[in-house]
Amino acid sequence: MSIEVGSKLQGKITGITHFGAFVELPGGSTGLVHISEVADNYVKDINEILTVGDEVTVKVLNVEDDGKIGLSIRKANESAAQKPSADRKSSKPSQGGGRNRRKEPSFEDKMNRFLKDSEERLSTLKRQTESKRGGRGAKRG
Repeated sequence: MSIEVGSKLQGKITGITHFGAFVELPGGSTGLVHISEVADNYVKDINEILTVGDEVTVKVLNVEDDGKIGLSIRKANESAAQKPSADRKSSKPSQGGGRNRRKEPSFEDKMNRFLKDSEERLSTLKRQTESKRGGRGAKRG
């Protein structure tokens, strides 16, 4: 079976490293799912999401000349989730799906919180350094 870029395949996780997971594809070939291609959100530890022996659906991102195959679990699930999403949008608010969106702060809220935290840290830092500087400069003369 030839592996083509863009195709979706079923595979089995054969190994996990700190940078990704190796997936055995049909035909005996092996590809790598980089840790950034495992899920839509940030993945600190790949072992929290995948385990050796898991059956996964992957999308082929690239096939190198030396035989290396780049895979993505995220993009395989993303395109499958986008097709029926129009049907799901009408039923999500009644299931409470809208609540999760309201909990996440907007960009402006995040920026305001960042500025407030930053100003607090700067004022604390200034107070600490000013008290240290005051004792040193007095004896010069």
